[in-house]
Amino acid sequence: MSFLKKLKEKLNKQTEQVTDKFKEGLTKTRDNFASKVNDLVARYRKVDEEFFEELEEILISADVGVETVMELIDELEMEVKRRNIKNTSEMREVISEKLVEIYYGEDDEEVERLNMNNDGLTVILFVGVNGVGKTTTIGKLAHQLKEEGKSVMLAAGDTFRAGAIEQLEIWGERVGADVIKQSEGSDPAAVMYDAIQAAKSRGADVLLCDTAGRLQNKVNLMNELAKVKRVIEREIPGAPHEVLLVLDATTGQNAMSQAKTFSDATSVSGIVLTKLDGTAKGGIVLAIRNELNIPVKYVGLGEKVTDLQPFDAHSFVYGLFGDLLEANENGSSGKQ
Repeated sequence: MSFLKKLKEKLNKQTEQVTDKFKEGLTKTRDNFASKVNDLVARYRKVDEEFFEELEEILISADVGVETVMELIDELEMEVKRRNIKNTSEMREVISEKLVEIYYGEDDEEVERLNMNNDGLTVILFVGVNGVGKTTTIGKLAHQLKEEGKSVMLAAGDTFRAGAIEQLEIWGERVGADVIKQSEGSDPAAVMYDAIQAAKSRGADVLLCDTAGRLQNKVNLMNELAKVKRVIEREIPGAPHEVLLVLDATTGQNAMSQAKTFSDATSVSGIVLTKLDGTAKGGIVLAIRNELNIPVKYVGLGEKVTDLQPFDAHSFVYGLFGDLLEANENGSSGKQ
């Protein structure tokens, strides 16, 4: 069975709407990355060293990350030898296949799903620098969880940024979720304590916790987040059930260094990559997953409340290469 057929089988389990959202949201990356791969395949008749050198440059320019690119090129070279591939037109499928494999590594597809506590309150802690769309992400996820029939509460733990509490309250009103808050400048750990007690007493299913993105310096911020996490762990053993780091996809490799800093302080369990529709460098998804071994759990593919999508590597690769793979299956071939 061809990789395209396998990919379509996976995608058939989803709605057409989700597949379309990925195709639409990845337009900029597709125009930059997939179209360059297509041009490369069209220009070369045989798969040789020069072909791989150009492919390497294309992958690096899409922010796939040098380490991941080297690994991917090695895998591709081995696969070409193994399958005895001579014609470049066969490379579209092999590249797509290896991107999915590199994303999952040793893990199965469950790694992308949210870890929910089936025996009581689920606590999800959101971390990330200011300006990446953290509060908006909380609002959008609250909306999704409410649509699934869950009762959701929000904790206004960013007590340092002017307007952060009000912004969360606006989202709370919009999606119908109670917000637990204290005054600006309060101790965030105290807010978390109050929020957990309130969520327990009201029988909430999920508590989504906002946190500060900037204090006087990085050390202070990381200490504050570690303290917040300790309070949550003390009140609910096993919590937080997820620590989601929100990153802005348009910042590329800068997002990678943020991910390293935050994962050291808070044991980040998943990434939310916002504004993926606004960048031509969507390869950052692969770099984060492969180099930091943290799964991407959600991606922002637009402004609407429904545009926060659970991440799926198959949808991602199909969004990038679907049209090219279809063309390949219909008999297109490389020319010199």
